[in-house]
Amino acid sequence: MSLRPVVKIVKGVPASDGDGVRLTRMLGTAEAQMFDPFLMLDCFDNDQASDYMGGFPDHPHRGFETVTYMLEGRMRHRDNTGREGVIGPGGIQWMRAGRGIVHSEMPEQSEGRMRGFQLWVNLPAKLKMSAPGYSEFESDAIPVEAREGGVSVKVISGVTESGTVGPIGGGAVDALYFDVVLPAGTRFEEPVGSDRNAMLAVYEGQVRVAGGRIDALSGVFLGAGERVLVEAVTDARVLLLAGRPIGEPVFWHGPFVMNSRDEIVQAFHDFQSGTF
Repeated sequence: MSLRPVVKIVKGVPASDGDGVRLTRMLGTAEAQMFDPFLMLDCFDNDQASDYMGGFPDHPHRGFETVTYMLEGRMRHRDNTGREGVIGPGGIQWMRAGRGIVHSEMPEQSEGRMRGFQLWVNLPAKLKMSAPGYSEFESDAIPVEAREGGVSVKVISGVTESGTVGPIGGGAVDALYFDVVLPAGTRFEEPVGSDRNAMLAVYEGQVRVAGGRIDALSGVFLGAGERVLVEAVTDARVLLLAGRPIGEPVFWHGPFVMNSRDEIVQAFHDFQSGTF
């Protein structure tokens, strides 16, 4: 089966969101606007409480899903459907905004490191107005697959070639979301299917993909093929994201992602009129 080539490498861009939370945007920038079905990927990594304590106060969404993955620290979710939960190190939160949700994500700590990711995943038109939903999974509910040479694969979403199943089903886009730990000199190879778009987010160390060296905080966008191969130059950690493209028009304005300008206008009207 053919290996996927590298089409584009994009360095993450420093950004701020919520109430002043400092982060690195690895997808959803001017240089990497989206990668169907993925809309945005943020990496937050702050030792200073002042860089994260403002958190993400109440704000609306419509038309997509979010997956928050914590590496260090604790974050509390609350939303207007009555759902609430806290995830700690290694835990994940999945939220479907669907037809509309108002939520907050606030630090459940006042000191120490806060580190993790938030991924936005688009929804097809037929699901954009579906009911909102929320689930959370602590670290011990997320399987880790041990591989040769000390390589490990944490399976957040989807199924590995060996059959390890993540707690989040692939959803509407049949997504794979793996956190891969590679000691220096090891390799990770995995089929992702020829019908998915696939990218890598290198967030620790240095790796080699298709012969080229790639440093931390880089997004790696892969071309057509069936398998992904990553070789570790140093100890490294990489996210593998793959999903079936939706192939529909995308109109994205702030917290709303729909299929037309009229739908965006309607989303703002619905939110402002209190019908979310």
